[in-house]
Amino acid sequence: MLKPGMFISDRYEIIDSVGSGGMADVYKAKDERLNRFVAIKVLKPEYSSDKSFVNKFRGEAQSAAGLSHLNIVNVYDVGDDGGLHYIVMELVEGITLKRFIERKGKLEVKEAVGISIQIAQGMEAAHDNHIIHRDIKPQNIIISRDGKVKVTDFGIAKASNSNTITSNAMGSVHYLSPEQARGGYSDEKSDIYSLGVTLYEMLSGKVPFAGDNTVSVAMLHIQGEATPLRELEAGIPLSVDKIVQKCMQKRPERRYHSASELIVDLKRALANPDGDFVQIPVFVANDSPTINISDDLGKIKNNVLCNDNYHNPRNNKVVDEDDEDLDSSDSKMDRIMSILSIAAILILAAVILFVVIRFVLPKAKEDPKTDPVVTSTPTPEPTNEPTPTPEPDTGVETYKFPSVIGHKFEDAQAAIKAVYSKALIIPMEDYSNEIEVGYVIRQYPLPDTDYPVDSEAILYVSIGPKSEVIPYVYGNTWEQAEQKLKEYELNPVREDMFSNEIAVGSVVATDPPKESMVKAGDTVKVYVSKGPEIVQVAVPSLIGKTTDVAGTLLTDAGLVLGEVSNETSETYPTGQITYQDTTAGELVNQGTKINVTISTGPKAIDTGNPGSGDYSYIGNLTIDINPFDFVGDGEAEIILEMEQNGYGTEIYNEMTSISDFPLNVPNIEGESTAIGVVKMYVDGDVFMDESGDPYVWIVEFEAVEE
Repeated sequence: MLKPGMFISDRYEIIDSVGSGGMADVYKAKDERLNRFVAIKVLKPEYSSDKSFVNKFRGEAQSAAGLSHLNIVNVYDVGDDGGLHYIVMELVEGITLKRFIERKGKLEVKEAVGISIQIAQGMEAAHDNHIIHRDIKPQNIIISRDGKVKVTDFGIAKASNSNTITSNAMGSVHYLSPEQARGGYSDEKSDIYSLGVTLYEMLSGKVPFAGDNTVSVAMLHIQGEATPLRELEAGIPLSVDKIVQKCMQKRPERRYHSASELIVDLKRALANPDGDFVQIPVFVANDSPTINISDDLGKIKNNVLCNDNYHNPRNNKVVDEDDEDLDSSDSKMDRIMSILSIAAILILAAVILFVVIRFVLPKAKEDPKTDPVVTSTPTPEPTNEPTPTPEPDTGVETYKFPSVIGHKFEDAQAAIKAVYSKALIIPMEDYSNEIEVGYVIRQYPLPDTDYPVDSEAILYVSIGPKSEVIPYVYGNTWEQAEQKLKEYELNPVREDMFSNEIAVGSVVATDPPKESMVKAGDTVKVYVSKGPEIVQVAVPSLIGKTTDVAGTLLTDAGLVLGEVSNETSETYPTGQITYQDTTAGELVNQGTKINVTISTGPKAIDTGNPGSGDYSYIGNLTIDINPFDFVGDGEAEIILEMEQNGYGTEIYNEMTSISDFPLNVPNIEGESTAIGVVKMYVDGDVFMDESGDPYVWIVEFEAVEE
């Protein structure tokens, strides 16, 4: 068992365990090279040394690697790391159809048919690539969180042109086609049978055949008849019931011949549920090479169903109890069955040859020259038996159906009618991301098919990409949003923006916005938060205000009232602000704290000989630095400005010259005994030192009784 944080091939980081099956464990992982989340299927250690299991495991990747379809789980990579065999697949967040059925009991008709259409579309893509899944069942169907249905687990898939009998690898017994149960050849119609069983279970909540063991279930697939759905549930439409019956016919030739044909009827069932358009052939010449042997029960018991569970002879552990896979026949029985099959074919050929020679071919006339004794042909006696007449030809008239995929519908129609002028052509609309609007996406029947003249041909015409509601990605990380949008074949483009509400790295908004309609190939701008924007604001003037008013002014400006201290003041009444630590008008970042000082009223002065109680505050100042040493000779307007208790006062404003310095300013009146800070302005400019800081002088005040 792998643990989170471990790496496979120095590329895939294990995130979490997703689930476990008979042969393999599945993990959620991150592809560090491509920066995306994936699912990794890892062969269990106890099977890694068994070449047959490893080959089967690799065969799954090889079967699915060439398939790219919305309804098939994509395979990205396959490899091994120090004996650890793994397959890297598309990560689909969702639930298996089996669990979905178990939760709901049974599905609504439209829901079940819609799911079946998507499964059939995945099967159609596989069949078009000559791949037969051979294990279609609800456990191998995943429904993603956005409702997409995907087929997975091509572990026992085979090429459709393979000549291998299926007895050596078969799927779950409850969904097994009769020809697979016999050990015969399987083809596209075997997958269609399994889909029919799956649809039966979706609609009824149970499988059509159940038994005490795998042998009894397999025999029911071969010999039993499933209870019609309408007998179990009267509300199931006639068309859907007949579709299931046609899919589950015992003889493959009586089923749908292709997934495309099945999809057509499923879509018709949605539009016309009570229509009686499903035709089940009474008998059609066998075109499936399924081997039929009379002793089915004996063959199954001796071949693939000798035990209820399939065991690995190396460790005697159950390989897959959930899937109920059937055993494979031993090589000796395969040889016996092959000999019996060949003998049966030879005997049958001999019988047919005898019948043809005896009853079909005309007898040769006797030549009198061959018999020297007989010199004349005897006259035959009259007979009342009528002369046999040849039987009428019952063959169906057909025409060679051309290939019209990629043609404009009108041109395709003309090409078909050029071959057969009375051809019955039905256009059906479908979405396509690749084919231009108005052109044929696919056709039924397939090209170069000898098609009956009275049968309907269906041309699927593109109406362009399907428009869907844009996936909701607000609050997701950029990586999650990118992956989700790409699943819809959209082109995400990142743009960063400030946000006070959304965490850094998460999606703030999209363009087009949520709930908009988009189609494959559209570009979607994804706005990702880079945190709050740093904004500077001007500090309001708080001098003379109460703390309540100051708090409101600061909040409106995006600032915060900081520490509040107290001091006496002869200028401001009790409760008013006498000082703020940041000058009014200065630019600071939003959220900055502004500390203030509150007046507690005038300071009580104990002079030792109290008089009337009225005092003034007097200070003296000497400017000992001569500004004319820096600005040159002549006159200049000298202004001295003093700040005391947060209140500014001009204490000197005169035209002065170099001879006035040192400059004495006596009897400066203050507000209290607090010190005053004085700055000098020369012709309107602050007088500063070499480092660019203003010169300041301190004035100390004394209380003088008036």
